[in-house]
Amino acid sequence: MGGFAVTVTESAEPDVGEGRPQSSLGTAAARNLATTTKSVPQMQGISSRWLLRVLPWVQAQGGAYRVNRRLSYTLGDGRVSFTNTGSEVRVIPQELRELPTLRGFEDDDLLAALANRFQQQEFQPGDVIVEEGRPVDQVLLIAHGKVNRIGRGRYGDQTVLGVLADGEYLGDEVLSGEQAQWGFTVKAVTPCIVLTLRAQSLGELNGGSEALREHVRRSLSTRTRPQNDHGEAEINLSSGHEGEPDLPSTFVDYELTPREYELSVAQTVLRVHSRVADLYNQPMNQTEQQLRLTIEALRERQEHEMINNREFGLLHNADLKQRIHTRTGPPTPDDLDELLALVWKDPAVFLAHPRTIASIGHEFNRRGLYPTGAEIEGHRVPAWRGVPILPCNKIPVSDTRTSSILLMRTGEAAQGVIGLHQTGIPDEYQPGLSVRFMGINDQAIISYLVSAYYSAAILVPDALGVLENVEIGREG
Repeated sequence: MGGFAVTVTESAEPDVGEGRPQSSLGTAAARNLATTTKSVPQMQGISSRWLLRVLPWVQAQGGAYRVNRRLSYTLGDGRVSFTNTGSEVRVIPQELRELPTLRGFEDDDLLAALANRFQQQEFQPGDVIVEEGRPVDQVLLIAHGKVNRIGRGRYGDQTVLGVLADGEYLGDEVLSGEQAQWGFTVKAVTPCIVLTLRAQSLGELNGGSEALREHVRRSLSTRTRPQNDHGEAEINLSSGHEGEPDLPSTFVDYELTPREYELSVAQTVLRVHSRVADLYNQPMNQTEQQLRLTIEALRERQEHEMINNREFGLLHNADLKQRIHTRTGPPTPDDLDELLALVWKDPAVFLAHPRTIASIGHEFNRRGLYPTGAEIEGHRVPAWRGVPILPCNKIPVSDTRTSSILLMRTGEAAQGVIGLHQTGIPDEYQPGLSVRFMGINDQAIISYLVSAYYSAAILVPDALGVLENVEIGREG
């Protein structure tokens, strides 16, 4: 006897009601015939990149930009001055005349040789730099940071005898060959950059220079060079005179070895399989989307480098005299005012990590201050004294929850901070960014070389100020 096969198909969707079978096409099946509405690929790593937006961009023809300045040196203020190229700090040879033993010493070549023997060292808060009772066997120049001189107080207890900061020095007696011991301990209060000259290195140089030995013996009086308030070589002028006095003659001296900023590069090779590029380009072009996200990542890296690169990044290239510390740790209105006093000539923007901006708001609100914001590119942002405070997540936050706040003046005309790039490069896709076809390999993979060229330059030192060691997240 023949049988009948019965096939029962259950719906993928539940019944419309209890005991009632589905009477229309379900949405799950209908979606198989529908065109899906979709977004372009999203990327969490994209930020506002305010630094790249607010900096004026200057064409660096030939891949480099030279910053010519007037000759600068500061003598006679009792402090040693330094130059820094990126993170490398060097003492200005003529500034060694600020050391009492070298006052009036005229041999610039020998001062340069002496300056080259100083070694750079970095210390963290709490580090002991020299210890009480040990022989004084090195000259210490504090290039940046604060240290405490700790010794016995009037009543025999350990106390802070004094605070030394940028440009001050210790151990000058080494130059005169005196045998002495440290009468105090020197301990770092903030991160410090210290240049040291050991007695052995000095002895090697001193042994070959009768002029230096003779000068040390006689300790000639200081002879300073005329300068203005900014340490630049003085331009002689006359004003307010009567009659026909002899007018001074002058010239403007320049630095002989001006700083040059070379363009840096961020690159990657984008690979797209030809099958993907051929078959899956609707409704959106796969190659374009791959390229869009790659360029976003390159621009993020570009901003990171312009903040943190040790050769040209703003944090490392800020002049040592333009770096200050908070008074109590958290960012207070007084701290921001002190930063404004450093960059007082037409300040453009503050830059701070978003967490630092939150800490600024907390400190201001705790004091009953509610400053008005500012309008920039259609966005309402926080501001202080009318200067916008813009977020930049590339400014690092340390493990101890400290960060930095930057304040800058921008533009060539204002002698400020500028961005550097070169336009008109081959296969240019965006200004200063090229996308170059590299070919198709044996696996049918298409390759594109994506390159972004950039740098940043600080035209004069007071164009950029940095508030360092800003403590964030402290409960008030």
